[in-house]
Amino acid sequence: MKEIVLVGNPNTGKTTLFNTLTSSNEHTGNWHGVTVDSKCKKIQIEKEEFSVIDLPGVYSLTPLSFEEKVTSEYLYNNKEKLVINIVDINNLYRNLYLTIELFLLKLPMILVINKTSKDANVPKKFIQNIEQKYGIKPLVVDASSKADIKNLQKNIVDYYKNTKNNNNYDNFLSKVYDGRVVRVIKEVCDVVEKKHIRTNICKEYLAIKCIENDCLVLDRLKLTNEELSKLYSIQKEINVETIAGEYYAQINLLLGSDKKTKRVYGKSRLDKYALNRFLCLPIFFAVLILIFYLTFFSVGATLSSGLCSFIENKFGVWVLTCVKGVTNNIIVIDFFSNAIISGLGTIFSFLPQVVMLYVCLGVLEDSGYLSRVAFSLDDIFSRVGLSGKGVYTLLMGFGCSTSACLTARTMENKNSKIKTAMLSPYMSCSAKLPIYAVIGSAFFGASNVFVIFLLYLLGVVIALMLSVFYEKTFLRSEKQSFIMEFPPYRLPKLKRLFSLALVNIKQFLIRVGSLLISVNVIIWILTKFSFGLRYVDYVGGKSIVAVVGRFLAPIFVPLGFGNWGAVSALLAGLVAKEVIVSTIGIINGVPFGAENLKVKIAKSLTLASSVVFFTPASAISFMVFCLLYSPCFATIGVLKREIGIKWTIISIVVQFAIAYIVSLVLYNTVGFIMNNGILLLIVIMIIVIIITYSLYKMTKLLINKQKCKGCFGCKRY
Repeated sequence: MKEIVLVGNPNTGKTTLFNTLTSSNEHTGNWHGVTVDSKCKKIQIEKEEFSVIDLPGVYSLTPLSFEEKVTSEYLYNNKEKLVINIVDINNLYRNLYLTIELFLLKLPMILVINKTSKDANVPKKFIQNIEQKYGIKPLVVDASSKADIKNLQKNIVDYYKNTKNNNNYDNFLSKVYDGRVVRVIKEVCDVVEKKHIRTNICKEYLAIKCIENDCLVLDRLKLTNEELSKLYSIQKEINVETIAGEYYAQINLLLGSDKKTKRVYGKSRLDKYALNRFLCLPIFFAVLILIFYLTFFSVGATLSSGLCSFIENKFGVWVLTCVKGVTNNIIVIDFFSNAIISGLGTIFSFLPQVVMLYVCLGVLEDSGYLSRVAFSLDDIFSRVGLSGKGVYTLLMGFGCSTSACLTARTMENKNSKIKTAMLSPYMSCSAKLPIYAVIGSAFFGASNVFVIFLLYLLGVVIALMLSVFYEKTFLRSEKQSFIMEFPPYRLPKLKRLFSLALVNIKQFLIRVGSLLISVNVIIWILTKFSFGLRYVDYVGGKSIVAVVGRFLAPIFVPLGFGNWGAVSALLAGLVAKEVIVSTIGIINGVPFGAENLKVKIAKSLTLASSVVFFTPASAISFMVFCLLYSPCFATIGVLKREIGIKWTIISIVVQFAIAYIVSLVLYNTVGFIMNNGILLLIVIMIIVIIITYSLYKMTKLLINKQKCKGCFGCKRY
């Protein structure tokens, strides 16, 4: 099968081109780790079958990151292919560096210039120069335009019909380098002469990469000590800076004197505020609060109520009518009423809010703002032992911990990869939103938006504190390269947002169909049957889940929710956090009816007669525990695959311990404030700080006194 490989810098529209060319819907983004590995899809053009591969975006074929290593290795190992090199019309000066490398690699290539802005024009002088010098005729397209993609498809077919490669490789060294550099490259060619054949890469390219100390190429060549010694002596005359300088000199010649082509993204008046060292974080927090408001108290809440009402009043009534028409068996009716319909109503009522959160994040991403956030947080992250690349993994954790853990594989340093993967579950994923929405609304009303914001912030703070601990102890990480490119500020496309919403609805429905409803059914069985498989009243405490819950409940008494129902909901949450709310509904015996299920479940939590009930203090404790305790089984499976069983077990144990300690402290603190007022708490904290500081100074004094017998006039004292 004929291969088409898409190669280009990040943020040039490469994945957009892949989506349009293959009618796909792959995620596009402006940051590191979006394309973690190559994506492949088969297409047909004029009855011929092609395999289209989207490689990770790279700036160079000299690997300094995981993405560049993936791309370089693929290009080196797969010679029989057509490379489509996509460059951005606004960033030709930078993008053409990779184009020259691809040309020197002697790969058959079509150069595609992505016209990302309608008012931008490709300099005619550039088109003439690159066609005359390299034999490459650039193709100007809009990566999202199907009409332009049809023209690209025609060029692909024409290339394969014309078996001769039109690219002009004759005397290509002299096209790029001056005479002195060419002479040095040829000297290195003599060193690698006997070894380039088995690498399947032209010797001139290998020679250039040897001068650049490309570790990937040097590993492939396996040079002897004598050959390495000769190479090092040659490198004294020409180094990597000289090679890069020759590249950019060549790019200047191709572009001529047109200065507009050197314009790069990221220069905007808005960046005076978005990147301001004092304003960036307050602006980001304000944006997050706005997203939470839209999700829980505005658009998302309205859509959620409407969907829940439809399931209960229309779909649910119809199903129960059909069931009652077939049988009067109370067990069957109860099964459909509480296990199926109530479960569906509870879970589906959160679908609009989950989708709304993803759409809001999509708006931030497509507008170009999210990459600014990552840049702003990079300095903070580097201070706590995280690479700037970890910003993206943790930000993705707000959507799904499972996918966030996968992006940690792009870390070059092993300790950074382990640490980032272990920290991603502390970000509050979208599956936990139903917990905060129901429990928080029962006790905090309209103020719940600030409670939710603080829960998200708490997860981030704890993750950063843990990162400092890991960095200072057993997971020290090396400094890593971090390249950030700012896309232009732009209005998100409605088509893209609609597509994002559909994808998340599809994923949510698949999870509901394959997992969540199954868990609801299991929970219903456990609450309705005893160990002898007899149908019992679960409130009486003879059900399976009641027995197990009562056995574990004493562990959680200090946290304020030491009842078997709450413990059983936490156990169900190990499968998927979304089912915690529906499990509480089943255990509390919330019946199927016309009233909104979420409201009924929330009300049941305030009643002492319910199996699962909270006070404001225990409600906060329970939500914090749900935020911090063990992630779902899917995330645990990914952690095991990415960082190994040892670190996965450590991660789970540490998470449970932190969840327990933080919930314990908060439960007792909130309870103390409610009983005695906040003023007394502040006084006690001040006294504790003074006593702690005094003990620290006294201990330090005693230690120093033992080390030094000098008088107390020493500055040490």
